[in-house]
This record gives sequence, structure tokens and C-alpha cells, in this order.
Amino acid sequence: MKLTNVGVHQCSKRRSTRGRRFLNKKVEMPQNLHFLWPFLLLHVFAGAFRFDILKKNIEPQEGHVRLTGPDSPAEGRVEVFHNGKWGTVCDDGWGMKEAQVVCRQLSFPGAKAVITGKSYELGSGPIWLDDISCKGSENNLVSCSFKGWGITDCSHKEDVGVACETGSSSLTNNTSTHSMDHSVSLSNDLGLLFDTATNCDIHILLQSPTGNRQEDDLLEVVGTTICAHKTILSLFPNFNVFPETTNITVEVRKPCHPYFSSLIRYLYTRKINVTFSSALCLHQMASTFGVKQLMEDVGRLFSQVLPDDSSFYTQVSFYQYAVETKDKLLEENLIQYLAWNYQNLTGSPAWDDLPVELFEALLTRSDLVVPDEYFVLETLESWIIERALLNSSDTVVGLLSHIRFPMISTEKLLELESRSPVFKIYKNVYREYALKAFQFNVLLFSNLLTNPNIKKESGNYSPRIYTTSPWSKVLKEPSKTSLNQYQRPYNSLMFQDKTTRWEANVFEQQRDCTNRGLRCESVPMAMLNEQSYNSRSRSIRFSNRLLLMCQDKYIFKVQSFKDNKAYILTNETQVSPYPCVDKKYTYVFVVRPEYV
Repeated sequence: MKLTNVGVHQCSKRRSTRGRRFLNKKVEMPQNLHFLWPFLLLHVFAGAFRFDILKKNIEPQEGHVRLTGPDSPAEGRVEVFHNGKWGTVCDDGWGMKEAQVVCRQLSFPGAKAVITGKSYELGSGPIWLDDISCKGSENNLVSCSFKGWGITDCSHKEDVGVACETGSSSLTNNTSTHSMDHSVSLSNDLGLLFDTATNCDIHILLQSPTGNRQEDDLLEVVGTTICAHKTILSLFPNFNVFPETTNITVEVRKPCHPYFSSLIRYLYTRKINVTFSSALCLHQMASTFGVKQLMEDVGRLFSQVLPDDSSFYTQVSFYQYAVETKDKLLEENLIQYLAWNYQNLTGSPAWDDLPVELFEALLTRSDLVVPDEYFVLETLESWIIERALLNSSDTVVGLLSHIRFPMISTEKLLELESRSPVFKIYKNVYREYALKAFQFNVLLFSNLLTNPNIKKESGNYSPRIYTTSPWSKVLKEPSKTSLNQYQRPYNSLMFQDKTTRWEANVFEQQRDCTNRGLRCESVPMAMLNEQSYNSRSRSIRFSNRLLLMCQDKYIFKVQSFKDNKAYILTNETQVSPYPCVDKKYTYVFVVRPEYV
């Protein structure tokens, strides 16, 4: 769906970059966010991702690849950009490893098939690559070995094609429209003022390179002129509008060209319709021009597509994008989703490429959902080794400082010296943290906190959201179950004889509540009650959590209990930003003791 403005005074024509400069101000959109453009029209159609071919309109760079074919954006003849021209690839030596590299470079989850001998429209131009051989782990096709650029004995009848995986979810659909209303008084009148261009006193020339070159080898540019008002634009300093300004030039990528006038109209009305087709463009433009409320609200839409990509490349790319655009709300939503689904992340294709700063942000969180703390340490060590960071002492020590060693059992800590290659290099660091953990196991917590050095690290003595026994219980079906928890709360030997018993219930219908003599504000409702305890210490309190898993695939919501109750979905303001379309929930009750 394209957003258009009826009655906008604008004209469109192609302009050469050689044209004379007749405008006073120029505003450029950032051009370094290329990694997200494959997700420009990220939405779901017939249960599959569709990565819009608008990315082909971006000016190609050396080594870029694309798929050319009539059937699907995810299938086609492989073409690579070299020396200013697109060329094809010969099918000699091609296999799934090569196909995986191409699909991953195009931001698809993986490859389904290599296609040879298919009658796509016959390729033209040079055959750039022949006898190519990939390991399968390369980030781009031209990192693989091949004869040399243009060295081939093939014809275009041997051009290779691939079919890429596109996912299998249906969380969103390509027709959904989200109306955002931040309006104030006179919004409708101001909208009419913009639509009719009455008394406009400033012209915006919107320019977008098409990616094509003209006969004189200059980039072809599409230009659109929009008539506006200084009074409105001057409210947003990033437009650089001053009293003497009569014209400004704005440069955006061609895929965003259709949505710019909708952004300008929003500045008048504070109302806009957003689709998944327009969301990324509107978010980036709102970031560039400092339209914070629109940026944050559009950013929330991105959370709805996060579960679609099990490769986690989308999530990591959106995190980098959020940092670039300084959208703290989007950044928090992404880190939260990754923290809740940390275990899936560690087994994903994107894991080895995880940025250091993102990993560190995850390790600082108490809502990291993991089997136990030892699992966090193991995944950190394997990541350090895989990234060849063993000798990067500042990075390694910084990351290790976020591991909650007191939450690791003494038995596991003793194993580290014999089994951990990272331990062998950083013995002193490990031994310092292990000593604190051993102290925690034999001393009263209240005594430990009198030490000022330990007090400031008190977060390391608190659990995350641990999902293995004795920390949690999974209910596959709504029912009553008992949790025999905490023969040893935490790891402390001081409380090894203290036992408490919990009863977990899920009430899916109001009559279930009535039969128990309960009043449920809404259903489903989960309840977790402490049934009995054996001399439980007053220094322990419980900060319990309910995890909601969708189709046993991903965690989309984490809730605390209030008065031992947790309502699954009560109203729109409490719905998780991450969807679960068919509402096939798995309930995970996590009992979390904390020392006070």
C-alpha cells in the first residue's frame, strides 16, 4: 500500500546530478544502513517471508549479489556486481555450500536448492565467476575461491540459479495498516493547508538515485518537489530551515521516495497510516529529522516480525539499526527479545557474528532466560574461542565480569580448571570470581554484603530466569502440579535443608476459577502458590516469573506474579510486543529466590 496525499502540489521528473545548484539547503539521509534494506518490505504472505526486490534499486557495490527471475524474490539466476556491471555465474562446481553463501548474503535464512538448466530469461553481459568453491561459512560469494574475474569457458545456458528459504510463519500480512494518531488541535485544518499548498513559502526538492547511469556516466536521479511552510518545518531543527531559506534539498534512497510526502504531511497533522511496506522508511526518515514520537511508535511495529526469523539475522540487524538511529525504545525491545530467547540465539546462524556490545548488553540482564548460569559461561567461552578473541584481554575480562559465578554450583566451578581453555589463559580472573562464589556457598549473605567491594556487585548474587530444575516447572497442558523446589536455595550450604513446596495452576475458563472459589479478572490466568515450607529463612524472598512460549518455539512474554496471580492477556496495553498468532501457549513457571 502506497501512502499518497491528494492535492499535493508536486512535480516529478528525472534530474541529472550535473544540474545547476539553485537550492539553499541540502539535507542527506544516512547512507550507511544498507544491511537493513533487504527487510524494507519485510512482511508475511502465504506463510512465507517476502524480501522486496526494491533492494535492487540501491546503487550496487562491488561484490553485491542479486537473484533475477520472474517467480519469486527468493529464487532466480545468481548475478554478481563487478567493475560497474552485473554478470552471471557458471554452474560448474556449484552445490549447496555455494547456495547457502548467496542466500545468507541476501539475508535469507538459508538455501533450499541449486537450480541448473532452468529457462530463466537468458542472461546477458559478462560471466564473472566460474569453478567457484565455498566452505559455506563465507559472508559473501566473492570471498570463495574461483578462477578469476571473467575467466570462464561457459555460456549463458549454464548460468546457475538458487532458491532460498523464506521462513514459515504468518505473524503479519501484507495488507495490514496501522493508523498512528498523535494529533493536536487544528490537525485537520493543517492537513488541508498542506494538501492545497495554500501560501506555501518553502520548496523541498526530494532527490533519489535510481541506481542507473546516464549516457554521460552520471547517476540518474528522480526528483520530486513538495510545497511546504517554514513555520511547520522550523519546529524540527534537522531540516535546517531559517527565515531566509526558500528551498531545501533532501536526498533519500529510491525505495523511500514514495513515503516522504506522507512524513511531511504528518508534521502538519500528527496522523499517519503505516504499513510494513513503509515502516522502515518512515522510521529512518523520522530518525533523521528528529521526529521522535513517530520514530518510537513505528519502531514498535518491528517487534512484530522478530519471531519470523529463526536465523536471528533480522534481530541482530535491527539491533544495529536501532543503535545507528538512536532509537532507545527499539533497542530495548530487541535486547529484551534476544534475552528471553537467548538459548535459541546461541544455536542460530547469527550467533558467531554477534557484536561484542550486544553480547555484553545481554550478559548484564537479569531477565536472561537460560537453563542455568553455567550454560551462560559455556556459551560465552565457546563464542570467545569461535571469534578468536582469546588474546583480546580487555574484551574477555569485560565479558567475564558479567557472569554470575555465585550462581554456579561448586562442582561445576571445580571442573573449570581442567576443561576450560579460557581458564588456562585467565586463571587469575577465574580464581578471583570463583573465590567469591565459594564464600557465598559457606557464609551468610548478610555478612558478605557488609564488604563494600561485594556490595556494589550484589547483582551477581541474584539469579537470572533459570529454566532447569530446581528453578522451574513446565506445564504443557493447563493443570495443577506441585513443584518440590529448593532443597538448596541458590547454592548456599547454609540453606540446604530448607525446602518449600509450590502449587502451579492455569485457569483457562471462568468456571475453572469459580470451581476453586476464585475471582478471575480475565482468563487464562496462572497461579503459583507456596504450599508449605520447612523453616524457610526470612532472608529469602521469591520473585517468581511466568514465561509464555509460543508453539514451543520462542518466548514472547515474561510476567511477574501479583498476589500469586498472573493474567495472560488482559487488555491491549498489556499485550506483548512479540506476537503469538494461534495462542498455542506453553506455560513455564520459574521460582526465583532472592536474598534480602
